[in-house]
Amino acid sequence: MNLQQHQRPTLLALVVFALLGAAGLLKLPSVVASSRSATAADVTQTRIARAMSAGPADIARSAKIIDTDAHGKTLVLREGSNGFTCMPGDPYVIGEPAMCVDAASSQWFADAKAHKPRPTNTVPGITYMLAGATQRSDSDPNDTTSPAIHVGPHWMIMWPFDPKTTGLPTTHRDHGAYIMWAGSPYAHMHVMGRP
Repeated sequence: MNLQQHQRPTLLALVVFALLGAAGLLKLPSVVASSRSATAADVTQTRIARAMSAGPADIARSAKIIDTDAHGKTLVLREGSNGFTCMPGDPYVIGEPAMCVDAASSQWFADAKAHKPRPTNTVPGITYMLAGATQRSDSDPNDTTSPAIHVGPHWMIMWPFDPKTTGLPTTHRDHGAYIMWAGSPYAHMHVMGRP
């Protein structure tokens, strides 16, 4: 094969591109964009599935699904119609479980996150964490250093329960109900298991 001097770099570039492509090391822009879209859709569907795993099927099926981006901005992954909102949480972060909440629980959690002196919901809220959770403490809502406590599937009534008037225990248990964060304005009832 008799190539002109100016043709050799072009042929060499074509051979290099062919070898890189055959080895899977060269991605063309349209292929990369397509695989990114599929991956983003897969991640969104995984988040939706994780969020829905937190609630009873009949509630999760029609619940709004939200998440937050890296900057803390709320993203709506799916609209809902039943007044419940489910979130996928972050399974790698203690205290960030997947959950489904009604409006009163949503207010309760917003108040706790803002470190308000007490929750401002005016009616009891219902929270489902049927995929389980991790937390730091059953007694201190502001504990950020204790080892993780693994909690199985449970649901909660977000209302200031007093263990003295309810007769419920204040220590973690794997079955039955107990008052979490007793003595604080954020005391609420944990009910272990599925409703």
